[in-house]
This record gives sequence, structure tokens and C-alpha cells, in this order.
Amino acid sequence: MTEPATRALANTKTMYRADITRRLVALLDRDEAVIGGIGNTNFDLWAAGPRRQNFYMLGSMGLACPIALGVAIAQPHRHVVALEGDGSLLMQLGALATIAARAPRNLTIVVMDNRAYQITGAQPTATAFAADLVEAARGLGIARSHWAADEADFERLVRVARSDGGPSLIGVRLDNQPPAGQTERDPAQIRDRFMRGIGTRPPHPA
Repeated sequence: MTEPATRALANTKTMYRADITRRLVALLDRDEAVIGGIGNTNFDLWAAGPRRQNFYMLGSMGLACPIALGVAIAQPHRHVVALEGDGSLLMQLGALATIAARAPRNLTIVVMDNRAYQITGAQPTATAFAADLVEAARGLGIARSHWAADEADFERLVRVARSDGGPSLIGVRLDNQPPAGQTERDPAQIRDRFMRGIGTRPPHPA
């Protein structure tokens, strides 16, 4: 039976995005692809350390999950992680229904929920009121959807998602601290590095 949303959120610690992102990256040891949503979500992914398998969204709000789904379908041997903010995911909730229908076992979604459009002035999103993205994901068919209670629970949920198959969604409640860095603004270089990192283009000659 699904735990009531109010109880789940009452027991959820408010965490720091940069720390959660570093913890995630530290668990990646199989050349997993990571698709970072726009803004602070991918800024902290960039600050967590260079990985050729990271793709950093620039200006395309809500497309981290659709792009991650495409990579997961194209490369079923590779685990794929989508990092998305609450505001961006709210723009593309239909993507969760598509993910549930395709049911890729190699896809994990991490929703960074700070209840605000932080980089445009901290206007509240719907999750600042009654919306619960974990409950929404379950309702759209992603049964493996859970709130991370704290940092240790987040790491546990990531390990479970990688070992048990997906699709999975992990919700993380965040504070509103600024990002730890800022991604380079070179779309061509981001695309080229990522494509070489996941093997769809040959590596640069030595």
C-alpha cells in the first residue's frame, strides 16, 4: 500500500543539491550516462567533476527525462540517470507516462525539488503547495518512486535502482542554496563530448 504523501514528506530531510549530486556521481562506476536538466541541476553536476558521459542541458526546460529515455532505449546495456528540477518536470509530466509505458529497466530519474523556480527569482512551483511529484510518478505508472528520507537513504535508493531495474524515480527535497559552480556554455562541445563518452562517435585520436 502506498504511504500517504503527507507522511512521506514530513519524514523527508531538506538536503543540499551539490552534496546530493556529489554523492550520486561517487556511486557511478559503470560509465552511466547522466542527463542534467537546465539551471542549477546541471551546474552542480558540472561542479561534481568532469565525466564524458554527462550531458548538460542548456535552455531546454523539461527535456532531461525525454532525452534520458531516448539514451536508455538506444543503449539498453548502459544505466541512464536523469537529473531534473521540480519546475522542469512539472512542464513535462507526460514524459513520465511515456517512460512508464516503455518501462526501460536501465533508467533512473532523480527529481531535485526545492519548491521554486530558483534561477528566475525563486517563484514558487506547484510543489510549494499541494503537488507531490513522487505520488504523481506512481500515478503515471512508475511504481518504483520514492522520496529519499536523508542522504544515506538517497544513496541506498540509487543502489537499489541500479541493481533491481527500473524505471525508478527518486525525489529529493532541497534547500535553496546557490549552485557550487556553473556549466560551460558551449553546446557543440557538450554534445560532442557526450557522444564520444557514450560511444556514438569515435574517441579523439591520441
